[in-house]
Amino acid sequence: MFKFLKEVVSGSGSGLKDLPYNIGEPYASAWGSWVHYRGTSKDDGSPVSIFSLSGSSSQDRHLAAGRNGVKRLRTVRHPNILSFLHSTEVEGFDGPSQKHTIYIVTEPVMPLSEKLKELNLGGTQRDEYYAWGLHQIAKAVSFLNNDCKLVHGNVCVSSVVVTQTLDWKLHAFDVLSEFDANNEAANSPMLQFEWLVGAQYKPMELSKSEWAAIRKSPPWAIDAWGLGCLIYEIFFGLKLTKTEELRNTASIPKSLLPDYQRLLSSAPSRRMNPSKLIDNSEFFQNKLVETIQFMEILNLKDSVEKDSFFRKLPNIAEQLPREIVLKKLLPVLASSLEFGSAAAPALTVLLKMGAWLPPDQFNTKVLPTIVKLFASNDRAIRVSLLQHIDQFGDSLSSQIVDEQVFPHVATGFADTSAFLRELTLKSMLVLAPKLSQRTLSGSLLKYLSKLQVDEEPAIRTNTTILLGNIASYMNDGTRKRVLINAFTVRALRDTFPPARSAGILALTVTSSYYDMSEIATRILPNVAVLTIDPDSDVRTKAFQALDQFLSIARQNHEKLTTGVESNVGNSTGVQPNANSSLLSWAMSSLTQKGKASDHAPIVNANSSTVSSATSNSSLVTDVQSTAPVRTASMSSFEQVAPPSPTRSADGWGDAEDGSVPDLGDEDGGWDDVDPFEEPKPTSLTNIQAAQKRPVSQPKQPAVNSSRAPPAPKSTIEAEDDPWGSVTAPVPKPATKTLNPKPASSSSARNDDDLWGSIAAPAPKSTVKPLKPATVNDDSDPWAAIAAPPPTTRAKPLSSLGRGRGTKQSQPKLGAQRIDRTSSSGSSGF
Repeated sequence: MFKFLKEVVSGSGSGLKDLPYNIGEPYASAWGSWVHYRGTSKDDGSPVSIFSLSGSSSQDRHLAAGRNGVKRLRTVRHPNILSFLHSTEVEGFDGPSQKHTIYIVTEPVMPLSEKLKELNLGGTQRDEYYAWGLHQIAKAVSFLNNDCKLVHGNVCVSSVVVTQTLDWKLHAFDVLSEFDANNEAANSPMLQFEWLVGAQYKPMELSKSEWAAIRKSPPWAIDAWGLGCLIYEIFFGLKLTKTEELRNTASIPKSLLPDYQRLLSSAPSRRMNPSKLIDNSEFFQNKLVETIQFMEILNLKDSVEKDSFFRKLPNIAEQLPREIVLKKLLPVLASSLEFGSAAAPALTVLLKMGAWLPPDQFNTKVLPTIVKLFASNDRAIRVSLLQHIDQFGDSLSSQIVDEQVFPHVATGFADTSAFLRELTLKSMLVLAPKLSQRTLSGSLLKYLSKLQVDEEPAIRTNTTILLGNIASYMNDGTRKRVLINAFTVRALRDTFPPARSAGILALTVTSSYYDMSEIATRILPNVAVLTIDPDSDVRTKAFQALDQFLSIARQNHEKLTTGVESNVGNSTGVQPNANSSLLSWAMSSLTQKGKASDHAPIVNANSSTVSSATSNSSLVTDVQSTAPVRTASMSSFEQVAPPSPTRSADGWGDAEDGSVPDLGDEDGGWDDVDPFEEPKPTSLTNIQAAQKRPVSQPKQPAVNSSRAPPAPKSTIEAEDDPWGSVTAPVPKPATKTLNPKPASSSSARNDDDLWGSIAAPAPKSTVKPLKPATVNDDSDPWAAIAAPPPTTRAKPLSSLGRGRGTKQSQPKLGAQRIDRTSSSGSSGF
């Protein structure tokens, strides 16, 4: 028998040198003759516990009992029984004498007596934790007695250890034996190693070795007595020295006292079954036990029960011992979220509990679970993550954000829910500083380009604000290509007043990134027109922005005049701390239904919060509020960017006409402006002079020659006076009729009559009708830089309908006059 047990023990290791674990410092206490060591794995350094038992010879009865304990521990598995990892038996020499040692490696645990002193709990919290521990040990004893028909034989405080999650587990199986109830008359010992049990822990029948009575008693009779001894030791905080001390019940809780007395009944048959102790005792009905039990069977609960539980859990966690919450509840909660059994409200509880941890423990216990949750398809989980990203965003490393977090978060930019799109947008304020330049310029700016033309006004507004806040993380080339186009071409022309206000604020915050030529030719003209914006808040911000940029221009002028700085074209004169303060979100969160928002004005001039009501017509605005915005974008001082043969990678394409690009085009968006080459300005007078130039009429077949139109005024004189192009035009005499004249009478045509150049051709002409020429209304100086005419082929003027030579009676009248002249001539002859 001993040989067999020795082979079992040494089967998982050949010697101490082959033991894949490092033995550390021992604990102060352990069960029986065993020594409990701290240990670590040689592979990954994970903690373990190592138990050793030594004897002078292989036939030592302590070693025989130890081999029995190793065999039982390897074969019996239960959540509340110590987990076995490895074992070996080593032969060596201790000086001149031979020494045999058994080593058992288990999960990392700590003696219960030492752990209770370390926790130092008191009052209700102590009773709740003791109730949970006794609940676990009672389940382990019930499993051995009722299910396995085994008798532990020595349940006491020394045979209980505590895991890192503060769970109590039963071990010390050296005395463990089968319950032999078939041979009731036998007087042979049923417990082979009962001599290892201390006299103070033995019930009366075991002390007297009444084996026949023991076999007639229930299987739990001996271990029920041991549970009573364990209760006495943990509540008194002392080890039991003699059996008579069990009569002292002063420290036993009143709710547990009746069950305590039934466990220690003098009659073995009357002792309480450990399974009934779990079910019937009022002592185990407390918040801690109920909370842990609910979380252990979370997969069996429905969604309503889960939501109700997790909404109450934050308040319950405040009342429980902090160390128990962090070491027991937090790991269970993280595991439930990771494997999908917990609902979205559990994430809020996890973050609240995680905030109680030190930063290093938060990064190891909570953060890995959060990173995995970003890949979840549950929309509620994604919303909860984005809502609380400010609580854990700083703990995320740049590599994790760039490789694991952002690819999953970016799917929210194109989500059908406007609420999720806005949360995704706001989360970039935390994540953008940790993104690489490749991800920032290649991916993020593409999404922001599409969000700046989103159907939700609040999202468009916050996109502009986000661009202003993350401008410092872009490189110089990206800033030159994106910022001005995003703020002036789109934000300042938006139909939503808060979006225009956000564009002005973004320009002022990022003023240090623009050179003097950009300020003078692209920013000031677009901002100046907003001083007549219908919205008072937009006008106020426009005047403030003008003061700031004019101050920059004035400083540039003074530096240029005094010669302090020779290369002023690359400097704005703004201190580097101009961008020190971040813009606040101008819009409040959308409703979770994701409906569009009404156009509400911003209340605060600096960082306003506007309630975004639901509306499906967010892009439809009043004509009076739209016209000034389009006027602002057509300033006579605006530079005309040359057409680009390619699109920029970040998504900001040509948007000078204020049109909304196709969202399906991955390359559509901001203008592709070369950051190192500025476009040449076009004079307004040249455009007006070209439009005043009359259109020459084609030669008619019946006329030998046609008079050439008068030459236009010199453009050189107009360029000498840049203000002449925007002065009031000279009034023209009104023409009485718009009927077309034949080409033969063109000498009598007034050269100032602009309408004559687009009049209908003479009747019976074989020449194809002219395309309609662009009409220049001198009364509207802004018409010169209006949107270009459509490129489609114009219909002939004769098909326009009323006026301009469309009457059919005029050719007949001409023919009749000719007939009367010829007839009168013939009559004269």
